[in-house]
Amino acid sequence: MATQYFENVVKSEPEAFSIATPAVVRKIGFSDLGEALRLGWEDFKAVPSHAIVLCVIYPVLGLVLFRLVLGHSVLPLLFPLAAGFALIGPFAAIGLYELSRRRERGEAAAAWHAIYVLRAPSIGAMLGFGTLLLSLFATWIATADVIYIAIFGHTPAASIPDFATRILTTPAGWSLIALGCGVGFLFAIVALCLSIVSFPLMLDRHASAIDAIRTSVRVVMKNPIVIATWGLIVAVLLVLGSLPFFVGLAVVLPVLGHATWHLYRKVVEPDPNPTEEQPRPQVGHRYAADFPASLFPWSRER
Repeated sequence: MATQYFENVVKSEPEAFSIATPAVVRKIGFSDLGEALRLGWEDFKAVPSHAIVLCVIYPVLGLVLFRLVLGHSVLPLLFPLAAGFALIGPFAAIGLYELSRRRERGEAAAAWHAIYVLRAPSIGAMLGFGTLLLSLFATWIATADVIYIAIFGHTPAASIPDFATRILTTPAGWSLIALGCGVGFLFAIVALCLSIVSFPLMLDRHASAIDAIRTSVRVVMKNPIVIATWGLIVAVLLVLGSLPFFVGLAVVLPVLGHATWHLYRKVVEPDPNPTEEQPRPQVGHRYAADFPASLFPWSRER
């Protein structure tokens, strides 16, 4: 009886029990990384105004985080903050993926179109996964602070030259560099494996967070050397963009965001059965005489 009931339900509502087709992962080369960066730069040049709209928060975020370090010098966290942007960058760039997707489809792409990502069916999954990456970022900053205190104690550096001398010319400073980079490398590996194509996949195919993470892991496993090189490129560009005072991130982040979309296109084959998006209905003129009926548009449907 139970089996017959289940079969009847599946026949009546097949969409509720359909299984998404797994994404096909390609083997890519180093030239594909260069091409992805080139296309990312082209997208950035085509829609340059979004750099201010979407990325001005990152310099502000860096300055705010400085003030949140209770009772400690901000200098020890400069490098962890710069490197840590790699952990949250994939989530922060979801608006940029939308812009690249629109340009790819031949649609209008202006800065304000980035907010259209909020209408994506998978926005809930993207926000949930983004919260996970933000937690990973916060854990990394806290871990870096603990490592510094464990080696140098709570005594803050008197100045930037004093801090640089302490880090670069003392055995304790060398230990901090080795340990901090080692732990940061582990955080970066986790973030890279989980999110290399996760957000573009969720936006493009409306995939769940679990399916997107699985696909990202498959991408890394099939292209370990190339993806490791991509991670290194991202880390170097983020550090360079953070100098001075995170201002360069206003250019680096959008370029990397667009490039990540194009990297996704190169490493994941297109969906053979893409979901057709319903066009947004045009909104006509509204007149004062229509009030309050205009508040209830369905009342005019026949």
